[in-house]
Amino acid sequence: MEAVKINKLEIENIKRVKAVKVEPTLNGLTVIGGKNNQGKTSVLDSIAWALGGDRFRPSQPQRDGSVVPPNLHIVMSNGLIVERKGKNSDLKVTDPKGKKSGQQLLNEFVETLALNLPKFMEASSREKAQTLLNIIGVGGELAELERKEAEAFNQRRAIGRIADQKEKYAKEQPYYPDAPKELVSMSELIRQQQEILAQNGENQRKRENLHRLEQQYQDTIQELEALLARQKKLEEDLRVARQSADDLQDQSTEELERNIAGIEEINRKVRANLDKEKAEDDAKEYRDQYSKYTAEIEDARKEKEALLDQADLPLPGLSVKEGELVYNGFRWDNMSGSDQLKVATAIVRKLNPKCGFVLLDKLEQMDLDTLNEFGRWLEAEGLQAIATRVSLGEECSILISDGYSYDKDGNSTASFKAEEKNPKWKAGVF
Repeated sequence: MEAVKINKLEIENIKRVKAVKVEPTLNGLTVIGGKNNQGKTSVLDSIAWALGGDRFRPSQPQRDGSVVPPNLHIVMSNGLIVERKGKNSDLKVTDPKGKKSGQQLLNEFVETLALNLPKFMEASSREKAQTLLNIIGVGGELAELERKEAEAFNQRRAIGRIADQKEKYAKEQPYYPDAPKELVSMSELIRQQQEILAQNGENQRKRENLHRLEQQYQDTIQELEALLARQKKLEEDLRVARQSADDLQDQSTEELERNIAGIEEINRKVRANLDKEKAEDDAKEYRDQYSKYTAEIEDARKEKEALLDQADLPLPGLSVKEGELVYNGFRWDNMSGSDQLKVATAIVRKLNPKCGFVLLDKLEQMDLDTLNEFGRWLEAEGLQAIATRVSLGEECSILISDGYSYDKDGNSTASFKAEEKNPKWKAGVF
């Protein structure tokens, strides 16, 4: 179905409007110009009320001072005629065959945001992005990917902080290259010392035994004759004892005594080295985890990019990054006014492709070059935009003054004003 647009609109006695007739350009920009407080915005409000239903009904629709009730008449490009007139301004929709209908028929091709684009423009960056994602049908998948990315990012940040702390702690620890790898046991050194002392005591006992035997030998010399047998045995024992004593060698405990005296200092250095090695190992482990989460974040971002690359986006160069709209590399607050309007208009069209028009208020913020650029883009896209601008310049398609519409040459475009000058006109009739 071809997008529906506005072919003609006639408005009488609504808000500031007295009598206005506009035939918008089918494709491109139709600018309604004029000074402030002349009725320009009232024209857009009237269109929104006519097509959007009672939610757009002005609080005081009838023009102040007028005894004639509001009158709205809009002809759509699909042949529908939309009217609101009379005291209650009830809606009447007539199709080309004369069949009458109501708001439900209009809702098929009228997009609410097309009638109220400021609602989209004023939404937060994330709300705009979510609107786009919902349109292209990847909101749920992208939300899950963003959840995974955020979870990995938070875990990576926590791990990174711990790794930084561990690395800092490791660097602050002293290190003693001359210290042994393991803690020295005082009880082991004492045990070794006791073994040596016991061995030395045994040696001493052997020496004393030798001395005792020698003494006995000297004593028995005097009794040699009576004790020859004993002498012979003692001589043999003496020989064996001498031989055993000659092989004995005492060990020094000096080194052990020094180690025992310095064991606390040694162990302090060993503990310091072990603490440093443990801190370095911990830091490496957390850095490995940090790298793992970094990879997960990159994977999630690549999946998001692939998802958006495959999506049917309403505008080339438009995407969503970190939950915000991005157009040609710029986030919303860095886009030009023209680009913001392009993005908003393209998204609104994507919401309902049957709706071929959009209403724009207060385009005086744009310079003429930007305005022309935006108009060319609308034409290329086959879109219709009806906009207001505080201006009396050549860019205006129609001018509003004191509630009446005029062409660029100053001629009234609505029959109402002419009839006002001529008493033959009938109030409320176009």
